[in-house]
Amino acid sequence: MASAGVPRETFPGERRVALTPAVVATLVKADLKVAIETGAGAAAGYPDEAYRDKGAQIVATRAEAFAADYVLQVRTASAAGPEAREDVHSLRAGQTLIGFANSLAGPEVLTELASTGTNVFGMELMPRITRAQSMDALSSQASIAGYKGILMMADSLPKLFPMMTTAAGTIAPAHVLVLGVGVAGLQAIATAKRLGAVVEAYDVRAAAAEQVESLGARFVDLELDSSEAEGEGGYAKEQSEDFLKRQQEALGRVVATQDCVITTALVPGKQAPILLTGAMVRGMAPGSVVIDLAAEQGGNCELTQPGEVIEVDGVTIIGTTNIPTLVPKDASQMYAKNIATFLLHLVKEEPVIDLEDEITRETLIALDGQLVHPRVRAACGLDALPAGPAAPAAAAPSPAVGPPGPAARTEEGEEG
Repeated sequence: MASAGVPRETFPGERRVALTPAVVATLVKADLKVAIETGAGAAAGYPDEAYRDKGAQIVATRAEAFAADYVLQVRTASAAGPEAREDVHSLRAGQTLIGFANSLAGPEVLTELASTGTNVFGMELMPRITRAQSMDALSSQASIAGYKGILMMADSLPKLFPMMTTAAGTIAPAHVLVLGVGVAGLQAIATAKRLGAVVEAYDVRAAAAEQVESLGARFVDLELDSSEAEGEGGYAKEQSEDFLKRQQEALGRVVATQDCVITTALVPGKQAPILLTGAMVRGMAPGSVVIDLAAEQGGNCELTQPGEVIEVDGVTIIGTTNIPTLVPKDASQMYAKNIATFLLHLVKEEPVIDLEDEITRETLIALDGQLVHPRVRAACGLDALPAGPAAPAAAAPSPAVGPPGPAARTEEGEEG
């Protein structure tokens, strides 16, 4: 009987857990033995007893959780910082590690992980195809970030979101601008509308206008030539310096009329693009709020300080990172469903890893002691492997502002 182990997350502030009790029951029914490190789910609201009731074994030590055939984490050692570095030494050849791996930005630890002989899969590399939709952890966590981000913004704004007609007069609604219409952006639009704000949204892809308008928001047309803005699969792609300069100038005029701006643009493995300059922020009215969902990758706002909430000329800039962990119960529930579905997909392939399968191939980072994913190898400064069944296709990275349809979704939100 194959086994799955869930260690407690060690990244500072991380409250999510890789499996929830309800999902454990699904794995047990699939004839998998599940070991949960004691206290692993406590911060997300899942006590040890809840796991026991669903058939999991609660183990007292981290080493016991790492002894499983499949180790499931929210953040693997390459995405969890120095606190998790010792986890590398707990892995062994032939074992399988699954989780967010920060695969395009953590070369040193990834090389160490590969050297253990462990098969490593990165949830952030899940291909954007219909068959993998139930495994798409980036989208599930981005949706949470978009929702929670709007609530944080509403809490910080010194005025109400909805229009109110009272005996003391009429209160005008707040004006919210959403930059980036991917999964997080669309959820932000929907949430802000439910709270009663007047919502506008901008995306470099003109095709996003229909999605924005379907949610009752107004699409901002900067009247720029964006004919080259859409890349393969309907995703946005990086633009020239000249385009970005003209984009920022046009955006500045729109931003100045807003009470709130939420930015959501991420390009996997790269510094987040600057959408809001310091001058644009200073042009906003005192009391305005900016929340930067790209803060963990440097931020879309030039003034963002990752992990901090600051004030510049009366404008509050929220640079909180890892926003999904602020809603750990539901974030864990969604992630657990994603990773468990992927695990069952891999278990079906035993005793070998099927490199002909697109889902398996595109998420595989390390196999047989070496890094095998071409984008990961490039990020680590390694030459490409010879063409063959072990080499995943070198697909172009998908930026964060793509459409969230069934066959084309975004890589928006944090990577773990």
